[in-house]
Formats: sequence, C-alpha cells, structure tokens
Amino acid sequence: MQMKNSFLLLLTAAIWGVAFVAQSVGMEYVEPFTFNAVRSIIGGLVLIPCIWFLDRKKPRQEKTSQMRKQEWKMLLAGGVCCGVCLFAASNFQQFGIRYTTVGKAGFITACYIVIVPVIGIFLKKACGRLLWVSVAMAVVGLYFLCMTETLTIGKGDFLVFICALLFSLHILVIDYFSPRTDGVKMSCIQFFVCGILSGVAMLFTEEPHLTDIFAAWIPILYAGVMSCGVAYTLQIVGQKGMNPTVASLILSLESCISVLAGWLILGQKLSVRELSGCLIMFGAIILAQLPGKQEKSSTDL
Repeated sequence: MQMKNSFLLLLTAAIWGVAFVAQSVGMEYVEPFTFNAVRSIIGGLVLIPCIWFLDRKKPRQEKTSQMRKQEWKMLLAGGVCCGVCLFAASNFQQFGIRYTTVGKAGFITACYIVIVPVIGIFLKKACGRLLWVSVAMAVVGLYFLCMTETLTIGKGDFLVFICALLFSLHILVIDYFSPRTDGVKMSCIQFFVCGILSGVAMLFTEEPHLTDIFAAWIPILYAGVMSCGVAYTLQIVGQKGMNPTVASLILSLESCISVLAGWLILGQKLSVRELSGCLIMFGAIILAQLPGKQEKSSTDL
C-alpha cells in the first residue's frame, strides 16, 4: 500500500510538473483569477461522472439517516476547507509568477517540503531523523535545480512564499480529512469551491473575455482535466495513510519534472547544475521511504 500510494503521488507530481507549461502558456491569454476559475470548474465537472461510476461499483451498505448526515457533514467540511486553501494557494502562486522569475517561484513554492514537517511538529506528527535529512537534501536539490540567480526579496517572491505556506496547510488539511471521507467526492467539492471563489474574484478584479478563454483552451483544458480533475484526486487518494512529510517530498518532484517538461516541450535545455538538482531530489525521495519500509519489516517480524 505504501508503494502504491508513493506511485500515485509521483504521478501527481508528474502531471503538475507538465502543468507549469500549461500555466505559463495560458497566462499569455487570460488573467490569473480567470485561468484558475475555469480550470477548477472543469476539474469539478470531470469528476462528476467518475463519482457516479465509482458509486455504482461500491457495494450498498445499510446506513441510518444519522450516519449519512454525519458523512455529508464531514465531506462538505473537508471539501470546503480544501477548496479555500486551494483557492488561496493557487492564486497567490499565479499572481506571484507575474512579478518574479520561474526559477525563484519554483524554489520558493517548494519550501512547503520544509514547512510541512515544521507545522507537523505542532500537530504532533512524528518525523524520523532520515526524514529530516531527506528534507535537507531536497532543499539543496531544489536550490541547484531552480536557483540560477541571487535570491532577492521582492513582491513576487513574497506572494509565492505565502503560496508555499498555504500549500503546506492544504497538504495537512488533506491529511486530516482524507481518511475520514470519500476522497474523490471531496476533491470534486474542493474544485467547485475554488472555482466559485476564483470566479467571484475574477468578476470584481478582471475583465474576462470568452475569445481569450477559447484562445487558451488547450492549456486550460490540460490544467482543468489533468492537473485538477486527475492530479489533485490522486493526491487525496495517495495521501491516505502516508506521512505528510513524505508526501510533500514526493510532490515536490513537480519542480524537477517541470524542468524536464520545459526541455521536452518548450526546448529548454538542462544544465549540469539542474541535472545535479534532479539527482539529489530523487535521492531525497528514496531516503524518505526507508523509515516506512524498516518499520513495516519490524512489524511483520
């Protein structure tokens, strides 16, 4: 199960990594709130038939009205909390990218791999020594991968750092709700919440045009169907039973994959420094998995 969940989170990181290309291209046509509103609504709509199909395959269970009421309360609470966090984090990121370089944005956003275990200490989430070594390796890897110039504190850097804080909160909120409710349904609700909030902000701050949205249909569709509908759902399912620090380390691979996607799709070449960062990051991910495997082995004995 641990290996399966790790693979799902790795697949999530791959989809998100390619989505950076879609976000970059989409910003040439539409404003941030417009982009996130449309992509989130699409993500929610994509999951509706998936929920219907999965519900048909589930065996029917006899439940009292009180049990169903409690389930719906937990589902709505999880969906709304995740949706609010996602709305804030994704839009801070989108706005921040406008005022800073992609390299800085990638490094600062990935700070959630350090923020998550720090917050986890206050939430009584245990982290072994190897996990902390993995976090340190991941930070070094991300530095080599993303930092190509001197880091300065600017408007965009500050906005993206807030985004990293909010994504850390999003990961911990999912860690709390995912074992307690249906992950796919919660994912669907979070997208509609994020889409509605982004849509309201769009109407007050931007001037959306259908022609611009249709012009950006390819990046918006990828971001909506794959990055939202598929990847965030895989994140919720994959995080069940996973240590949130390990989950955040695996998800941070999106930075490595975004560089690879830029190389393959946009023709951007990888330097020796960037390749070194990728290797260090992969080493951190492997090291982060060791405590779980050792614990499992001792349990089996």
